[in-house]
Order: sequence, then structure tokens, then C-alpha cells
Amino acid sequence: MRPLAVLALALALAVPASAPAQTAAPLTREEALAGLGRSDLETRRQAAAWLGEVGRMEDAPALLKVLRDPDPVVRALAEHALWQVWSRSGDPEVDALFQEGVAQMSQRDGPAAIATFSRIIEKRPEFAEGWNKRATVYFLMGEYQKSLADCDEVVKRNPSHFGALSGYGQIYLQLNEPERALSLAMGRQPARRFRQREAQHEDDQGADADDD
Repeated sequence: MRPLAVLALALALAVPASAPAQTAAPLTREEALAGLGRSDLETRRQAAAWLGEVGRMEDAPALLKVLRDPDPVVRALAEHALWQVWSRSGDPEVDALFQEGVAQMSQRDGPAAIATFSRIIEKRPEFAEGWNKRATVYFLMGEYQKSLADCDEVVKRNPSHFGALSGYGQIYLQLNEPERALSLAMGRQPARRFRQREAQHEDDQGADADDD
């Protein structure tokens, strides 16, 4: 969804139907970043919407801060903008493949989507969203261990990726391990450190079995 469409939807939820229509002039990246910190509510909303269109990966921390904005519309626009920023690799060929994989997901063609996102990972392994989308497809296909492994790769590259962090909890619930899901949800263990400790524990158990 384009920023203007998102902004229009958010404003429709935030103001009475009888309010006058709002228009938003295009903003540059610099203007959008500056607008996030303004006291004027309308400015913050427009800034969050447009940063999704023109923002870069290095702008993600600014958008993450805005997720605590007192206005729910600003928060929703900032979240959408983060997904837009995270979904751009900086490589037109990879971005085209990414859109192809997303379309395959929408068509519920899991094997084709897995193949497409695997190509993206081969071409641009540092692109966290390629791993995240493949983790999502694996989850939908019931391949929970593979999904966990891809979530690990996401948080290595993007520790603030709330989609992958949420994914851990959903996977552990599907694996009937609610204690692990709850531990992550309550913030008792940062996801990456939690998974490292789990992997070490599994290795230790394997070594004990070999000794027996």
C-alpha cells in the first residue's frame, strides 16, 4: 500500500467522517525524518507515512522510536513504514524477486515461494527480510525447525525485527512448548541469546548421548 493510501486509511480511522479531506505533499527523506520528532500530530503522521516510501535501512531506529508515539495512527503508520524499509534490499533484481515471492505467498504456493526466497538468500544473504519471508513460509508449511533456523538468521542481521521475535513465540506454541514462548514474550531472554543457549543445551545433550 502506498503512503498516501495508508495515510488516508489511518486518518479515516482517526477523525470523524465529516472532517475535511486531508492532503499530504510528498516529503523528502530528510523532511520525513525531521517530521517524526515534531509536536504537530499531522506532521508526524505524514512523516511516518512518507518515510516508508523514501526511508533507508539506517532510518529504522528512528521509526522504532515512533512505535511509542502517543498517537495510535502514528504508531500504525510507523509500523507499516518499517515493513516497507525492511523489504527493500537496495538491489533492483533482488527486490523484483522479493515481490515475486510475496505474490507466491499470496497464491499459497509454498514450494515456489521457498525456492524464490532461497534464491534471494543466495544472492543477498545480508538481506534479513529474505530470511524472514522464508521463515514465514516454512511456518505456514509446518516446517517449524526450519522456520526457527531462519528466524535466527533474521535476528542476527536485524535484532529489532519484531516479526521474527513474534515468530519465535508462535513456533514454540505450535511445538507445544508454551514455557519457551512465554519466556520470550515476557522478555526474560533476548531472542538471540535465548536461542544460542537452547542450541548449546541441545549440543550438550547430544554429547552426553554419545558418551553413553
